[in-house]
Amino acid sequence: MNPLAFIKNINGPEILLIFLIVLLLFGAKRLPELFKSFGKSIREFKKATSEIEDDIRTSMDEEPTKPAAKPTPTPKQVVETEKAVAPAEKEEKTDKA
Repeated sequence: MNPLAFIKNINGPEILLIFLIVLLLFGAKRLPELFKSFGKSIREFKKATSEIEDDIRTSMDEEPTKPAAKPTPTPKQVVETEKAVAPAEKEEKTDKA
């Protein structure tokens, strides 16, 4: 059973009654700004839902990417890295002494 099924049965007199109750609660001066803010919030909600739908569609269309494999360093790169680290270690030892 649909929880919003009662909305299908609302006719002209019911809408008029709801409008009069809203008019009594908020007053004639605040009614236009109330409906304006209501319209803005509905517009923002539709915009957010369409953005989410677009994100889902694009993520479904994209192919999954494989993680990039790390390149193995060449022996020359390993030696250069060790040479660069060695002076820094010597400085630390002299600073501690």
